[in-house]
Amino acid sequence: MSFLLPKLSCKKEVDQAIKSVAEKVLVLRFGRDDDAVCLQLDDILAKTAHDLSKMAVIYLVDVNNVPVYTQYFDISYIPSTVFFFNGQHMKVDYGSPDHTKFVGSFKTKQDFIDLIEVIYRGAMRGKLIVRSPIDPNNIPKYDLLYQGI
Repeated sequence: MSFLLPKLSCKKEVDQAIKSVAEKVLVLRFGRDDDAVCLQLDDILAKTAHDLSKMAVIYLVDVNNVPVYTQYFDISYIPSTVFFFNGQHMKVDYGSPDHTKFVGSFKTKQDFIDLIEVIYRGAMRGKLIVRSPIDPNNIPKYDLLYQGI
C-alpha cells in the first residue's frame, strides 16, 4: 500500500513539507518500503488518508534516503511516525519514555484517526504536547537504546 501515499526522497523535500504544510497535521512515516511492519502501517495510513484529508497530510520517508532526520529523531526502530503542525514538532505522551515519535504500527485505523484528531485539536489550541487517546494495550512496547547509559 505504500504506493498509494506520496514519498519524500531527500532532506530538501522533507524540509519543504515541514515548512509548507499549514493548518494541518503533517504525518511523516519513517521506514522502508520492503519492511513487513511498515507495509502494515502504510495500509492503515493509506486507508485513512482520505478521511483525514481536512486535518492531516501523510508522507512516507525512507530512512536510508534521509539520514539527517533519521539521526535527528533517533529513529532506531522502524516504522516510526513523527507529527508536525505549522512547522512545529508535535509531541505525544504515549505513556512511554519517548514523546517525540510513535514507534511501530497502529493496531487499528480508529487508533490512528483518534490520534490525529487529538493532535489537531491540541495544536489548534497552541499545545505542543498532547496525551495519546490510544489504549495503552494497543501501543507497542520497546526499550530505548540509550536507557541506563
